[in-house]
Amino acid sequence: MTHTFPDPRTLSHAELEEGTTFAPRFDAHGLLTVVTIEAGTNDVLMLAHMNAEALSLTLETGIAHYWSRSRGKLWKKGETSGELQEVVELRTDCDQDAIVLTVRQTGRGAACHTGRKSCFYRRAIRGPEGTVLEDLGLPRLFKPDDVYGS
Repeated sequence: MTHTFPDPRTLSHAELEEGTTFAPRFDAHGLLTVVTIEAGTNDVLMLAHMNAEALSLTLETGIAHYWSRSRGKLWKKGETSGELQEVVELRTDCDQDAIVLTVRQTGRGAACHTGRKSCFYRRAIRGPEGTVLEDLGLPRLFKPDDVYGS
């Protein structure tokens, strides 16, 4: 059963920001931005998007579902890799156009398709030659070619 979400345009500013009605404000492409963090550590694992179907499936199943903008399709996180994300908590921001999803990362503990725990495994460093990326040393928990093929 798919959730039907209330239209946020029918709510007053106060109801949207202070009330109890969950009325997600999807953007012009029908998406919400989602920051996914790990329960217990609060490490940022990934940033993704959800459409209404992905959000509905996430709420119904307790397993994170997203919308893949690059593939243009619904994506159950971990369906191929076994790295499912069990939802612990879902929060929305003040105007209900972004979500923070707290999850228990299953499998080997890798949220990133590169095999790392987090998609945020590099940082930008400003140097004399410009800005470069520095690897933070997060180990690969699996080999992507073994999981996804080449």
